[in-house]
Amino acid sequence: MEISLRPARESDFEVCRRTYFAGVGWINERLQLNRDDQESMFRGLWDPAQVCIIQADGVDVGWLQTVVSKSEHMLGQIFVDAPFQRRGIGTEVLRRIIAEASRLELPIRLAVVKFNPSRRLYERLGFRVTHEDERKVYMTRDPDRPSKPSA
Repeated sequence: MEISLRPARESDFEVCRRTYFAGVGWINERLQLNRDDQESMFRGLWDPAQVCIIQADGVDVGWLQTVVSKSEHMLGQIFVDAPFQRRGIGTEVLRRIIAEASRLELPIRLAVVKFNPSRRLYERLGFRVTHEDERKVYMTRDPDRPSKPSA
């Protein structure tokens, strides 16, 4: 399966919104969050300049939102549509983000709801908890060190 990323367009908003709420609906219910408030928040945070659409063999299967600054690579969101989960797509995308952040010598930061199973994926890929609040854990992954050439 060939995994690729393409820049988002304004026309991708509705698909991203549906994928987002399909993925976090159970989390929002468990946290007793108001759907209208969450819809407003999503509209305010979704920025096509920060979003890439994840494709598998040319088919749109999810999306991610990142912000790269001089000091960090912030992973805001990553979602893979349910029918395409558990196929290694999210892991592959995250490995690419890790490689790019390492190339730029930047740490990657993210926040995840404490009971979200994706936390295990982040830990498996080398993210560590730096702090937490009532709902979320905040994680960082330092850039990989370049390999030293053999003598």
